Amino acid sequence: MSAFARHHIDTPIGLLTIELSGDALTLLEFGAHGEAMAGAPANGLAGETARQLAAYFAGKLKQFDLPLRAAGTPFRQKVWRALREVPFGQTRSYGEIAQAVDSAPRAVGGACGANPIAIIVPCHRIVGAGGWIGGFSGGDGCATKHLLLEHETPRQRFAV
Repeated sequence: MSAFARHHIDTPIGLLTIELSGDALTLLEFGAHGEAMAGAPANGLAGETARQLAAYFAGKLKQFDLPLRAAGTPFRQKVWRALREVPFGQTRSYGEIAQAVDSAPRAVGGACGANPIAIIVPCHRIVGAGGWIGGFSGGDGCATKHLLLEHETPRQRFAV
């Protein structure tokens, strides 16, 4: 694999774009962005990312095991590490994450919105107080967040 590679992966919620740099995943975003390598990823880290995403959407994978390298400030890195601690099928409020990283809910929301590795760094699991779904900058916004939350917690209801 070259030092930089971009792939599009078809999923039940539409195309996702992944970007790899060296031995780490650096981007996962909703939609087809930029020029991607031809064909579906089959080998290496791109193939493993595609396999893990397929298993996640099939309900067979609850925790991703991929090398990540997200570019961001030290504060954002801290928030993204906290997001990865939220288990599949559970949510945390912006306030709970803010308390965990010694910050404010609004700052946590900003870090969630800047998350470059959606789904795998599960910013969709962060909701407002009282189960309010909050915002979401990926896909079709809150509708995509709602789909991801329902995929993980089908019996729980979230206020939109």
